[in-house]
Amino acid sequence: MKPFLAITKALNDPTRLRALLVLREGELCLCQMVELFGLAPSTVSKHLTILYEAGLVERRKEGRWAYFRLAGRQAAPAVKQALKWVTASVSDSPVVHTDQRKLASVKSQDVKSLCGCYASS
Repeated sequence: MKPFLAITKALNDPTRLRALLVLREGELCLCQMVELFGLAPSTVSKHLTILYEAGLVERRKEGRWAYFRLAGRQAAPAVKQALKWVTASVSDSPVVHTDQRKLASVKSQDVKSLCGCYASS
């Protein structure tokens, strides 16, 4: 029951749902997500940690930067079902469409210079 509760907790926040939906486009650096959501790096990091602990996203470190992507083939069946459910349920939301448009702009920026903005945060 513990994994199920972790998943439901992770899905109980609009920012975390938005994060899952933008990660459908592929791996993103924490800095890119900070830019996209307009939140403090610590806030975005906390949201992504909750998603990671629930098994919904995978994380890799490269130097001091963290990159996130949706859970892959090795994910538990409950995680795969949750991700399908989220996509089917909220992907048509106007907020999601706005995020997708803004994501294109964020991804066009140089990641290293974007991350440099948060080096002292």
